[in-house]
Amino acid sequence: MASEMQRFGTSEDDDDDEIGMDVKEEDDDDDDDDEEKNMATPSMAGVDVGIVSTSSSNRFVPHHQFQEQTTPQGGGARRCRPQEEKERTKLRERQRRAITAKILAGLRRHGNYNLRVRADINDVIAALAREAGWVVLPDGTTFPSRSQVQGTRPAGGTSPALVTLSSPQTTAEHTSPTSLRGISPGYQSTVNYNASHMKGSFVPTSSPYDVSSSARSQTSAMIGDGGGMQSDPPLGGSIDSVENRQVIDISGKVQERDFAGTPHVPVYVMLPLGVINMKCELIDSDGLVKQLKVLKSINIDGVMVDCWWGIVEAHAPQEYNWNGYRRLFQIVRQLKMKLQVVMSFHECGGNVGDDVCIPLPHWVAEIGRGNPNIFFTDRAGRRNPECLSWGVDKERVLRGRTAIEVYFDYMRSFRVEFDEFFDDGIISMVVVGLGPCGELRYPSNPIKHGWRYPGVGEFQCYDQYMLKSLRKAAEIRGHSFWGRGPDNAGSYNSRPHETGFFCDGGDYDGYHGRFFLNWYSQMLVEHGDRVLSLAKLAFEGTCIAAKISGIHWWYKTASHAAELTAGFYNPCNRDGYAAIMAMLKRHGAALNFTCSEMSMLDQHADFSDPEGLAWQVLNAAWDVCIPVSSENALPCHGRDGYNYLLEKAKPMSDPDGRHFSAFTYLKLSPLILERHNFVEFERFVKRMHGEAVLEYQT
Repeated sequence: MASEMQRFGTSEDDDDDEIGMDVKEEDDDDDDDDEEKNMATPSMAGVDVGIVSTSSSNRFVPHHQFQEQTTPQGGGARRCRPQEEKERTKLRERQRRAITAKILAGLRRHGNYNLRVRADINDVIAALAREAGWVVLPDGTTFPSRSQVQGTRPAGGTSPALVTLSSPQTTAEHTSPTSLRGISPGYQSTVNYNASHMKGSFVPTSSPYDVSSSARSQTSAMIGDGGGMQSDPPLGGSIDSVENRQVIDISGKVQERDFAGTPHVPVYVMLPLGVINMKCELIDSDGLVKQLKVLKSINIDGVMVDCWWGIVEAHAPQEYNWNGYRRLFQIVRQLKMKLQVVMSFHECGGNVGDDVCIPLPHWVAEIGRGNPNIFFTDRAGRRNPECLSWGVDKERVLRGRTAIEVYFDYMRSFRVEFDEFFDDGIISMVVVGLGPCGELRYPSNPIKHGWRYPGVGEFQCYDQYMLKSLRKAAEIRGHSFWGRGPDNAGSYNSRPHETGFFCDGGDYDGYHGRFFLNWYSQMLVEHGDRVLSLAKLAFEGTCIAAKISGIHWWYKTASHAAELTAGFYNPCNRDGYAAIMAMLKRHGAALNFTCSEMSMLDQHADFSDPEGLAWQVLNAAWDVCIPVSSENALPCHGRDGYNYLLEKAKPMSDPDGRHFSAFTYLKLSPLILERHNFVEFERFVKRMHGEAVLEYQT
């Protein structure tokens, strides 16, 4: 257990602190005095106190008995416990903590559970319930998921599962079959903004420390009933159904068309986030081989996998451990499949859908404790340690290296380590992580700091390095007093019309506002430019790509507020994506856009236009001849969802016949291998490949 605790920066000596039970010592005299002052009950003997839960911590307090005796003081009843009983209570609490520590260590080591370091027994119970296929809501409400209920009634007497695996990793995946990185089933809000128009609205989340991830994107989920917002489920929880609500509400079916003879679009499948553990070991290789063979049987082109900075360079600068990835790549090569790899310089583990916890390297976190300015910072001074601030791109704050040098050394090590896989063409694309969730954007909407959809978010430029750059730009402009961020941009959950900066005719379009937004977005473009220039050098001859997320809420307003805080200077009178596409074009990089199926959503919301955003971004890329790959941001297992993806991948109305260069399906799980889902997925793959299928109508 010592090695397991060390993984999380703890030791067995710190069990009382790191288990996170946080139970107050019930035996302190001061606590007893406070309780006695508030007691006004008649005297009783042999009272048995059961489990006590407080609204602040929800901790369990063990049963104990105490004797009460009356006291004449104050005319009320007081109680006291003998010293022996206090000591027994302390001993029971210590024993309970020790047992919980062993349970947590075992679950992390052998089951790859996403249990936070300071987890308590409630987290353990919830994790085990989800493994059994149940949905556990934040308030403890527990009920079977829709997939579990449906799985007990296979159609036609056939087994619902095509492949059944018993590995810890696949079991963990089954607990949350539809959860994707950055997917959230909603939120609880006291503001019912245009609630009647929110049916099927797309609810994005943000960065991993905000509880898109990792992986994938900050995009979240959809709510399929028009009755308001729902509270987020716990991490790893299934979002198939929340009180039998539909995950996806499609207002009309897409007329199918024949894709036979259309261009071949390669289809990749994203591997589970925890396929490689924190020791850089491949989890359940036998189970993975079985799943990959099933995918290979329907001619999947390859798989995508995250290469986590926090795993490979975890303990010391420039000490890289690629062992688990080498074993994985060998398996993929033996199956004659291809690889898309993601250079993941961000943290995983805070998003709904993240089933593992992968922090930044330990030595980076240690530097951050002494110098928190290496992380993105909001106006109130709150840090976001999901990834490094772009302000340290050229600052030697990482043991004598700049952030850009650290990224380059990591990519160069990967290129040298897997030279044979590049030469053989096994590695077909390298997606370069450029920010939170691997996306080129600011972490402007962190749930950790209280953001909820559809808040505008906040600017993230208040670490000392970013502010230094802003002040320098203001001095060059000749207005040194502009060296500050706007003071009327509201808070994370503000609406544009509630702020002086984002409202129609607001300061965003004034002299200072335009200066600030130009600098803010330019820092984003320059960061991408620096990292991609070195990625091009490290991976010469291999396609590189950058990921951009679809910040679609408030797209119908003049300011496009949510895009502005994310770094996309795209108000109604300016094209904010042209500069990004020009930068990608300069480095020969492809665009990976994670918003392709958002047209499935209800378009009646007053402020959101995912279809319009997707049209703008995709055409901005195609206009400068940039290859476009895509990923689904929402769970998709039915024919209607696949039809939408096909229409986006191969738009019939495009006069130039442009189409996606590749498509990645998120993600591999037992759910996609269930028989009825797998049949639809196979049909989708054939149509992506331009092959004929037996029938074209639903």
